[in-house]
Amino acid sequence: MTSSTEPSLYAPREPVFPRRVSGPFRRLKWWIMAVTLGIYYLTPWLRWERGPSLPDQAVLVDLAHRRFYFFWIEIWPHEFYFVAGLLIMAGLGLFLFTSALGRVWCGYACPQTVWTDLFILVERWIEGDRNARVKLWKAKWNLRKWRLRMTKWIVWLLIAMATGGAWVFYFTDAPSLARDLVSFSAHPVAYGTIAVLTATTFVFGGFMREQVCIYMCPWPRIQAAMMDDDTLTVAYRDWRGEPRGKKRDGTTGDCIDCMACVNVCPMGIDIRDGQQMECITCALCIDACDDVMDRIGKPRGLIDYLALSDEPVERAGAAPKPIWKHVLRPRTILYTTLWSLVGVGLLYALFIRSDIGLTVSPVRNPTYVTQSDGSIRNIYDVRLRNQLGEARVFRLSVSSDSLLRIDLQGIPDGSDVTVPADSTHLQRVYVTAGPDDAAASTDVSDLRLWVEDLATGDRASRATTFNGKGN
Repeated sequence: MTSSTEPSLYAPREPVFPRRVSGPFRRLKWWIMAVTLGIYYLTPWLRWERGPSLPDQAVLVDLAHRRFYFFWIEIWPHEFYFVAGLLIMAGLGLFLFTSALGRVWCGYACPQTVWTDLFILVERWIEGDRNARVKLWKAKWNLRKWRLRMTKWIVWLLIAMATGGAWVFYFTDAPSLARDLVSFSAHPVAYGTIAVLTATTFVFGGFMREQVCIYMCPWPRIQAAMMDDDTLTVAYRDWRGEPRGKKRDGTTGDCIDCMACVNVCPMGIDIRDGQQMECITCALCIDACDDVMDRIGKPRGLIDYLALSDEPVERAGAAPKPIWKHVLRPRTILYTTLWSLVGVGLLYALFIRSDIGLTVSPVRNPTYVTQSDGSIRNIYDVRLRNQLGEARVFRLSVSSDSLLRIDLQGIPDGSDVTVPADSTHLQRVYVTAGPDDAAASTDVSDLRLWVEDLATGDRASRATTFNGKGN
């Protein structure tokens, strides 16, 4: 029987109210926020001329036609390896920055961090700085509290709606979709997607905040594998700051226990307790501590970017290794090399890819057809691909060790077919071996189908087989 006096295992969330701080790291975060949000909100509205038959949106994920457009680059379904390569580069880049500087991605560029920063900025504008927000949180509900909260929530909701709206603009023509949304004639999927993204942005950025990073994101658990003793991360020089105290009689360290580093932390932790999983390496505590050190006449750097390998050296009074030696080490060099190799490989593949192509699928039922004159016919379904912005005339031909004739279904006495701009065309092709070659044919022979762009002379081919009587 469970006792009613047993302590609860559930700890309610203690809200975090970061105090406003200024300094180089805070300014860097403002700049990154402005740039990343600007890119996210404005990119769907950029135009890029590709031709009369192609969309003019610079960045577009066209699911209906299975295309991805990025300025002058167009990715087709069979070129998904470009997307896979970019994802690999993103992963390697994350490994590189984490091994060099800890969780700088989390502290500066993660979407959760960026939108949380924006929501906190709105909250500070409306409700005041930390002390005012703490006081409002503890106050009873009255007209003033309802007015401030409702104002804040409405602004948050507008930001969240803009976030969800911007996302759907990446998947269809932005101006057209905007008109349809306003006139309530857009597809229900668009409204549903906006609603879901609005709700998640509103809840994650406004209410859950640090809980998303602590409990929902897997990266804090993975990052330890990317870091070592030479990784630069935010840390407290306890050998210089301890023992804490406000006295200046030589019996205390440089830390005056002002709690400035704690009050500015968006995760609500005390960096003086050592490295913690919750720390996102945003470095706001460095700005806060340096400001206090300036005011009390102590040198900056009580809280700073440090490496564990520097601790015994600094404790002994010696100079630590220069930053570049921490950054340039075998692990980071390996990640940089792999990242560069993948990038160069993608660029090489991008520049050598052909604008025309074909795939060949032999029709296996029947494997071959014996005609009245003794000749043997094989049938193939050939899909021609024209990745150019205008219609092109393609000529099909065949090469093998035997004399073979090629015929196209629907095109009598010809081997030329017109493929519309930026599309594929499925063409049934008949390849026939004459009676003499058919009589001599006892097995499967190699065959290669060619396609030639008559305007440019570009060619592409696919190997297949020709089945004879021996099958």
